[in-house]
Amino acid sequence: MGTVPRFSLRLLPIAIAGKCIKTATTSPALLDIRFPLTRSGISYSKPLFNSSFTTPRGFSSASSSVAKAGWFLGIGDNKKVSLPDIVKAGDPVLHEPAGEVVPDEIKSESIQKIIDDMIMVMRKAPGVGLAAPQIGIPLRIIVLEDTKEYISFARKEETKAQDRRPFDLLVILNPILTKKSNRTALFFEGCLSVNGFRAAVNRYLDVEVTGLDRNGKPIKIDASGWQARILQHECDHLDGTLYVDKMTPRTFRTVENLDLPLARGCPKFGVQ
Repeated sequence: MGTVPRFSLRLLPIAIAGKCIKTATTSPALLDIRFPLTRSGISYSKPLFNSSFTTPRGFSSASSSVAKAGWFLGIGDNKKVSLPDIVKAGDPVLHEPAGEVVPDEIKSESIQKIIDDMIMVMRKAPGVGLAAPQIGIPLRIIVLEDTKEYISFARKEETKAQDRRPFDLLVILNPILTKKSNRTALFFEGCLSVNGFRAAVNRYLDVEVTGLDRNGKPIKIDASGWQARILQHECDHLDGTLYVDKMTPRTFRTVENLDLPLARGCPKFGVQ
């Protein structure tokens, strides 16, 4: 068998973070959205969502229940900012479809606060994408961003193979993803909700995503390469799907073993 490229290709922006940076981990409170719970530490002006969500449905700030997630102190200037923990695999909110945001509610204080929290949590992690269920909110909202600084931490041969280019912050509500070609590529992915592990996932190379921006205006993104992968990864979260649900068998591994050869019989990485 020929040599298999062992690219450290993942959704986390720092290519060697798992080997040279030890990040503190937290244990967020388990979220069961089937029961009404109250959120502590943050005050939203309106209730966030109906806690009975188990299938996609409209969101209204007039809902009477609030989900609970863990909280920790945030980042920034010298004042304390409370931010939601990143919810980990096993929590029902990550494995059930999220509900749509009602367009009339997008400009509400509650929705705007959720978006702001998502952006700060993503950047603090750091990551290049985050879906609302990852902070315990079962709503169809994603944020993503890839910067020159993030990309600079990866090897040039990796970013070239990924077709990875920087792009500005995107906030998309109620995204609808459509493949634009049948071209696919196989690379490693990671997830902030599945710390310490990676697996190879085959993804489409060209996609289109439509939805609404944080002002409620229509938005359309034509993406290719790594940005297309990030969009697919985050949209999967909204359907209750983690990357491990789509991983190529026998490629799952710890970050410490990321550069070890793939098992015999595994497909080669790159464009398929």
